[in-house]
Amino acid sequence: MPLPHDGVLVRLGRSEIHGIGVFAIEPIRAGTNVFAADQAELSWVPAALLEDPALDESQRALYRDFAIRSGDLLGCPSNFNLLTVGWYVNEPRDGDDPNLVPSERFDLIAARDIEAGEELTIRYSSFANGRRSR
Repeated sequence: MPLPHDGVLVRLGRSEIHGIGVFAIEPIRAGTNVFAADQAELSWVPAALLEDPALDESQRALYRDFAIRSGDLLGCPSNFNLLTVGWYVNEPRDGDDPNLVPSERFDLIAARDIEAGEELTIRYSSFANGRRSR
């Protein structure tokens, strides 16, 4: 029977880039689907929702901070209480290359070998042309 730590490659930690970040707890090889166990279906809502006066600022911040923007849609967990570790991946610092890239299904794939202790990063704009299913 698998234990809860089996297949876990990362953990949350304090980021020097921005707030909370995701860090490798062991070396990750290029091409690895880092969050392979996270296959929750995404909910897609119109990006125009951010302008809805019925939303308060804290609700808008959930979409701004965590949604995947793809064209005029925002991809989110079915409920923001279901945020998993992968939703906390930050963008790299200016001038640095990200160490993750999204697949067409929004899986996060190691773009290169990643060392234990290294913060995982992705360029948010790289989600713009993905498909709308996970």
